[in-house]
Amino acid sequence: MIGGFDHAYFPPVKIFTVGYEGLELEVFLRQLRRAGVRLVVDVRDMPLSRKRGFSKTALAAALSAAGMGYLHVRSLGCPKTIRDQYRADRDWSAYTAAFTKHLRKQSPAVRELAELCEKHTAALLCYEADAGFCHRTYVARAVAAVSSGSVMHISAAGISPDRAIPAAA
Repeated sequence: MIGGFDHAYFPPVKIFTVGYEGLELEVFLRQLRRAGVRLVVDVRDMPLSRKRGFSKTALAAALSAAGMGYLHVRSLGCPKTIRDQYRADRDWSAYTAAFTKHLRKQSPAVRELAELCEKHTAALLCYEADAGFCHRTYVARAVAAVSSGSVMHISAAGISPDRAIPAAA
């Protein structure tokens, strides 16, 4: 029972994730529209991109023009030290362990994001096309655990449910 209401009577929350790697802005927006996304939550540490239209200000403007909102949550981004270590050693297990440790310290932001996802159809944004190798999946899972939701990934192939990705301890 949450807030006096039995959570079982509410529709399950879907937490979408999306990456823009290899996409043009219009294709990206089309994918979001198809999924019914109303809010894009940017979980990049630094919301900058070499890809035209995907830096914070330009992306927020494009989303607004398409009838969607934009929110940047830096605290749920992957810190530069963790990204740099992964670039150096390509050790996904070490990356996962380091990011998971960071994410545990972000529980207020995770709870706030869970509340947003209960009110809005939201997609967590990062760069990587493959959600299986992106921190946004770990963020989405943390949000789902707090909200009793489910994680769905938006990609060029369509929308697919989250699949177990081995995590490091």
